[in-house]
This record gives sequence, C-alpha cells and structure tokens, in this order.
Amino acid sequence: MTLPSISIPEIPIPFEIPELIHPAIVHFAIAIPVVILLLELYNLIARRKSISLFSLFLLIIVAVAMIGAYLTGSVDGKATWDMLSSEGQADLKAHKLLGIYLVYGSLALVVLKLLFMAIRKTVAKLLFILILGGFISATLYQGKEGGELVYEFGANNEMVKNIKSDGEDIVEEQEELKEKFDELQKKYDALVEKSKDAEASSTSVEITIPATEAAEENVSKETSSTETNTTN
Repeated sequence: MTLPSISIPEIPIPFEIPELIHPAIVHFAIAIPVVILLLELYNLIARRKSISLFSLFLLIIVAVAMIGAYLTGSVDGKATWDMLSSEGQADLKAHKLLGIYLVYGSLALVVLKLLFMAIRKTVAKLLFILILGGFISATLYQGKEGGELVYEFGANNEMVKNIKSDGEDIVEEQEELKEKFDELQKKYDALVEKSKDAEASSTSVEITIPATEAAEENVSKETSSTETNTTN
C-alpha cells in the first residue's frame, strides 16, 4: 500500500548531526512502545495512576526518539543515497515516508494518552491499547524495512564512511603528486632553458672562429704583398 505523501517542516538544528547514530536511536523508538504496551495491559488490572503517568512519560520519550530517528535517518540517507540502486533509492524514499508518519503518530499517541487519562474508562484504555498495538506493528515493520535497506540494498553507512575516508586520502595523494609534478616541471623548464643557452653559445663560437681565421689569412696575404713590393 502506497501512503499519501506528507512532510515534516524543516527543524533548525544548532549543531551538525553525525552519521551512524540512527540505529542506536531507532532501537529506543522500537523497544519503548513495547514496554508501554505491557504497562498499559498490567494497569488494566492494577489501575494505578502512577503507572499511567509513567506510561505518559515514556510516550514523550518515544516521540522525542522518533524525531531523533527521523533527523539521523535523513543524514544517513543522504550519505548513502548515491551508493544505492534505483530500487534501493525507491525503498529508501518509502522508508523515510513511513518514518514521517511514525513521527506524527508518536505525537498523536501523547495527545490520545492525555485524553484517555481524562476519561478514565476501561473502554478508553482498551481503545488506546489497540491504537498503541497498531503503532508498534508499524515501528516493527519500519525496522524490518531498515534492515533490508542495509543488508539487501547495501545502505551500509560504515562502508560509505570508509569510502569517503579513502576518497579523501586519494585526493590528498593527488595534491601531493601534483606538487611534486610542478616541481619537476620547473626543473625541466630550467634545464631546457640552459640547453637553449648552451646551443646559442655553441653556434656563436662556430661563427666567430671562421671569421677570425679569414681575418688572419687576409693579414698574412697583406704582409706577403708588402714584402714583395719592398723587394722590388
């Protein structure tokens, strides 16, 4: 069954939510409602107000845990999104949508608990227990879907974290290699310039030497001609 799309208003958080704490919070959101159900069943016989108040307190914790599960799940979902197949991404969207319903459902349970505490009738208590049972079924199903995302579709955030770490190491190595390459390039350019200067100097010497030899030959001819004229 496809649930109608709903959303939660963006909640401003004064700090950055770390990855990989979603599973720990989810365990509280799943386990505590079961404890509340047992308390409510016991209180049908005991009829103690203290138990009912403690049940209300636990429901408030569940609502807080559900909000925390939604926020941490959003962080982990964004981190692993690109690692999932199209089918895995579709399941992740459905998982998030059900999580939103559970957030609103947990808040509704708190309101209903207050209402039924005011009524103080056995029928109201039984109705609350039935509603709570449905909520627990939804949380267990949500936990099952979350497990499938990890083990079937590979939404393994620890693996994602390791891949990111490896990627950062590769980027650092690339930057170091680029710096070394730039240094080698500068040395190569300097050697090329020296080589060009050496070639230019060698060409100048080759041109100068023949010119000097020609000049000496002319001087020799002039001297020889002068000596011949003197003799005559």
